[in-house]
Amino acid sequence: MTSNSTSPRKTAVYVDGYNLYYGRLRGTAFKWLDLIKLFDNLLIQRDQNEQLIKVYLFTAPALATFASHGNASVEAQSAYHRALKAKYGDGFEAIYGTHSFDKNGTLLPVYVPGQLFDRTLRTRVWKLEEKKTDVNLALHMYRDACKGLYDRMILVSNDSDAEPALEALRSDFPHIMRGVVMPIRPVVSGAAAHRRPSGSLAKQADWTLSHLSDDVLAAAQLPDIVPTKKKPIRKPAHW
Repeated sequence: MTSNSTSPRKTAVYVDGYNLYYGRLRGTAFKWLDLIKLFDNLLIQRDQNEQLIKVYLFTAPALATFASHGNASVEAQSAYHRALKAKYGDGFEAIYGTHSFDKNGTLLPVYVPGQLFDRTLRTRVWKLEEKKTDVNLALHMYRDACKGLYDRMILVSNDSDAEPALEALRSDFPHIMRGVVMPIRPVVSGAAAHRRPSGSLAKQADWTLSHLSDDVLAAAQLPDIVPTKKKPIRKPAHW
């Protein structure tokens, strides 16, 4: 253990940025999210003598060509990451993967309602894929465990691809408590679930949080203007 029985449990959070964005933040007013405050609040509510040491955000740089707001989307992402770094210094780190796409387009089968899959009926589409994020996240968690940096690790994802990483941590470092926060909307009575919590991740975790509510996200927003040593960083207008 990296802490004795009375000192706060050193805790790190590992965020799958695209899973958080597309699973919970896209289309909401909560994209200017203060990740550190969000998880500080969560640890206070848990009341488990846990101390948040660092939040890691795993993502890839936005591409203007494919973004809804073009260059403004690229600038917004950059401003967001810089704002978190300016406010929290070493307590926040963004780790970037890449994007991959076929410049000539990719042939994929056409979906026709009421008809069976036909591999001969295909159309050419843009297919954008994020690369390295899953591997970066898994390796970072495992290497941090090897170094004995933290007593507790929290994964923020609903992607079952992260199951092997959690399984390896459970097997090789059973003393490290593993939490999973699933960035999906709460289930509303009478309405279809937006996304279902990943059972494969839950079975590898010591505890799970199956959704993030609007109230929780609203209580953890960055100020509209984040001061820095130079020019202040402003919340993007379209956010």
